[in-house]
Amino acid sequence: MFKKHQIYKTDKYNMLTVEVQGKTLIVREITDQWGEECHTFVSRPQLMHWAENRFREDDFVGREEEREAIMNALREV
Repeated sequence: MFKKHQIYKTDKYNMLTVEVQGKTLIVREITDQWGEECHTFVSRPQLMHWAENRFREDDFVGREEEREAIMNALREV
């Protein structure tokens, strides 16, 4: 049984989930711009490195709390 974590979901076209399959972390990101993207990571540090680049502070100016909530949810996976 795989454990699935919902990181955020604004609607059915914008969401991010992480599936834990043993030591493998599978991130599924659905956006209304690019459709579904799937990323596979073999460690949590690798996942967090991707997240730091994907959710850059510069992109969340004025929405720092939103970014912090996403990063905290990813850390708790």
